[in-house]
Order: sequence, then C-alpha cells, then structure tokens
Amino acid sequence: MESLLLLESYLKQLHLPTFVRNYRPFAEDGARNNLSYDRFLLALAEQEVNERERKREIMRIKEARFPVLKELADFDFSCVPQLNKQQVLALAQGHYIRQAEPILLVGNPGLGKTHVASALALTACRQGYKVRFYNAAGLVNELIEAQDQHRLAKFLTAAKKCHLIVLDELGFIPFSDIGAQLIFQFCSALHEKVALIVTTNLHFADWTQVFGNERLTSALLDRLTHRAHILEFLGESYRFRQRMQHVTSSVSPSQP
Repeated sequence: MESLLLLESYLKQLHLPTFVRNYRPFAEDGARNNLSYDRFLLALAEQEVNERERKREIMRIKEARFPVLKELADFDFSCVPQLNKQQVLALAQGHYIRQAEPILLVGNPGLGKTHVASALALTACRQGYKVRFYNAAGLVNELIEAQDQHRLAKFLTAAKKCHLIVLDELGFIPFSDIGAQLIFQFCSALHEKVALIVTTNLHFADWTQVFGNERLTSALLDRLTHRAHILEFLGESYRFRQRMQHVTSSVSPSQP
C-alpha cells in the first residue's frame, strides 16, 4: 500500500494525471490478459498523450473566441448550389494554412459565409493550429484601442503568432480613415505569414465604400487576392427562405 501511495505521489510530481487514474485498472487488465510490461506501459502512455491532446484542443478552440461553433457537416451545400463543395472540403485539409494563403468568401448576407469560415477555422483548431476569430468592426475597435495605448506593435506581433485569423463581416460597417488604415496595416503584417479567412457581402469593386481611400483599397485587395482561394456565395438568403417557409406553413388553408 505504501509503495502505491509513493507511486501516485511520483506520478503527480511528474504531472501524469492520466497515469494516476488508469494504472490500477490497466494493471488488472494486463494481469488478466498476460500483457507484457512494455504493452502495459504503452497503453498508459497512449492514454496520457490522448488526454493531453484533447485538453490542448479544447484550449485552442477557447482561445480562438468563436461566437458560435459551426461544423462543415452541418452546412447545407444544396442551398448554395454554385458553391464548390469539393473545393471547400479540400480547403478543410489545411494546406492553405501551411502556405499562408487567404480564403475570401464573397456574397449576399444569409448564405452561410460565416458558417463555412467558422467551420474551416474550427477544423484548423482540431488539426493543431492556433486560430483567432474576429468580427471586422470589433477588430477595428481593438486596433484603435491598441494604438491609443501605444501597444499596436505588440498587438500585431501577437497576431503573427497565429496560424489562421478569421475576419468576419467585412463590409457591413464603413470604417473611419484611421480604422481603414489600421485594417490595412493589420492585413499587411499578416501577408504571406498567416492564413486569413475573410467574409464579405461586398464585391471587390465596392470595397471603396468601406475603406474610403481608393489607393488603400486597391493595395489591400492586391495583397488579399494574391494566391487567394475565392468562394462565391450566390442565391437568396437561407434565413429569408426559412422565414418564408415558416410563414407559408403557418397560414391556414382557405375554407371553401
């Protein structure tokens, strides 16, 4: 008994909590099945490694700060038939992250751009990548605050430590001059260093409406579209169709 207490003490000092939980049942199972000592140790080590990776994955997802967790398996590609499903599934393999290539999701609101962007980013977390999700307007506010507090360089350095950054809903709110300049600076700092996923309801020709400055907009698009994967979402809003179906189904049939 004393030796078991000492063993558990050593395992805790070595930060092996899964060993502590499993060594007794694994030892009993090994004795019943005549497992060798190395097979017994291997089984314990596998459990420890798997548990640590599970916790790291949970932490990566938490640190990404997703507003809502979305899965590619839950996206209805039939609602956006022009969207290339095979291209999306290929992107989910993560090659674009290793190449620091942008993905631009362009199209009308309500077609699932944020869903696909979030799902790709969630998949990246599970593949071991460090991810950060931003709403475009929220990011501008954070950049302005960082500049006002003289820590913009530190903010950009932290961003460059990510493998993938999602910039959601670019185009819904026009930026101030300083906001547009800071977004440009942010994207320029990430260019060819960090993969970037951008969702926008505006066609590229209309981005001047958001950034104001035509030269700045042109320079930003030049960086973002270079080696980019562009996914176009065409059709009627999925949420609008759902509302219309609900209204139609709730209307009582006319009486003869």
